[in-house]
Formats: sequence, C-alpha cells, structure tokens
Amino acid sequence: MDWVNVILQGVLVGGLYAMFAAGLSLIFGVMRLVNIAHGDLIVLAAYLALMVTHALGVNALLSLVIVVPLMALIGYALQRGILNRTLGDDLLPPLLVTFGLSIIIQNGLLELFTADSRKLQAGPIEVASIQLGGGLAVGTLPLLQFALAVAVIGGLQFLFYRTAIGRAFRATSDDQTVAQLVGLDNRHVFALAMALSLAIVALAGVLLAVRANFDPAIGPARLIFGFEAVIIGGLGSMWGTLAGGIILGVAQAIGAQIDPGWQVLAGHIAFLVVLALWPEGLFPKVQG
Repeated sequence: MDWVNVILQGVLVGGLYAMFAAGLSLIFGVMRLVNIAHGDLIVLAAYLALMVTHALGVNALLSLVIVVPLMALIGYALQRGILNRTLGDDLLPPLLVTFGLSIIIQNGLLELFTADSRKLQAGPIEVASIQLGGGLAVGTLPLLQFALAVAVIGGLQFLFYRTAIGRAFRATSDDQTVAQLVGLDNRHVFALAMALSLAIVALAGVLLAVRANFDPAIGPARLIFGFEAVIIGGLGSMWGTLAGGIILGVAQAIGAQIDPGWQVLAGHIAFLVVLALWPEGLFPKVQG
C-alpha cells in the first residue's frame, strides 16, 4: 500500500506539472515560440498573489480572482509590445528576449522581496484529506490541483477545436500569411494566446505557492519540469501534456521513495528514457 500511495501522490503532483506545461505547449503550438521566462512568470504570479493576500487579507485561493486576469493583461501587453517584434523565421531573437526577461524578473523579485522563501496560506484545505480506505488518503488540495489541471487541459482542447478563437489560433499557426489574407490580425491573435498562457501560469503559480515554499530563484526548475512534461507527452498534444506531467510526477515520487536525493534525478531519467524510445513524445499529434 505504501507504493500505491507513492504512485497516487505522484499522479497528483503530475497535475501541477501539467499546468506548468500547458502554457508552454499553447505558446509553442500557436506561434512556435519557446518562452525561456515561463518558469519565472510562474514565480511572478506567486509573488503577485502574495501581495494581494497581504494587501486585502484574503485567502490565497481567492487571490486568483485578481491574479489570473492581471497576469493575462501582462501577457497581452508583453506579447503585443515586445515579443511580436521578435517573431520571424529566426528562432534566436525570441529566445534571447525571453532569456533577458527571465533575468529581469528574477533580479527584480530579488530586489523587492529578498531571497527569503515564502509560502501562501490557504487555510484548513491545506491539511484536509479524503480517506480512501486501506490506509490510503488523498489530500483535498492536491486533488483540487489535479482536477483543475484536467479542467484546464480539457478547456484548452475545447477552445482549440470548438470556438472561433481556437480556429484563429490554428489558422495563424498553420500559415500566418493566409490567416492575414482572411482578415485575422496575427499580432492580436498571438497576444491573446500569450494572455491565455499567462492566465494558466497564474493558476499554476498560486497553487505552487500554496503547496510549497517559493523564492525568486526557483523559476528555471519549474521551466525544466514544464519542458519535460511537454516533450514526454508530445509537442502539440494537450492531453499528452497531462500524461507527461503525470509520468514526471510519478517518476519523481518513486525516486524519492527509494532515496530522497533521487527525486529530481528520477524525473530527468524518465524524461531521457521516453526521449530515447519515442523521440516525438508519447502523443505527438493533437487529437481532436
């Protein structure tokens, strides 16, 4: 039963990793942009939630009502004002710009909040659990995180294939020139995609901050977990991203059970094994 519990906890953590990865997958799928600052934007969302909770005295989960739309606005402005100018056939300019943005966010947060680690408080839900019998219990908060991850992935899948904005995303991704000829403003479409990505980032950042301590330097590690989940699942597959996050979470949980020092290493090994056996990921094509 101990191993069943380990795998169960790994699956639940995988939901959080899938939310890290969903924004990355969305942005790469729409505009072929690799956002190096993605992990630091997750941390930025956590600090925004910290400021909201201190200023208004609200529960960390309630801060999402403010943080999610605020991060979406930041994403729209960032894409429209800076990143759209770097997009083109050369992948290097957006990489360099997002790398610079990563450094700016890290150092800005360090100046404002110091290197001290922080944690958001969500109240009794943090310690609440559901008994499954046989000595197994599931934390209410991790279960909520996983349910939200499934809802986010399902929502993105619905958005892409059942809505007008989803058709615009797919059209600009397939051929920007043709999309412009039929009246789409690619700059606006890309900005909407980044806004949606950062709204998901806000959700992931707040949930991360409630689950564990955070500081200005943890962004790159979150970025790596997100990238690994995307690659394991397969580029362009939203449900694959969820599967990739779960595989990564389970691998880390098994590694930690064997030896606490192996937790992160086990996830990297799982990533390398999948990459060696299935270079395109487990689910490389989007399933409609």
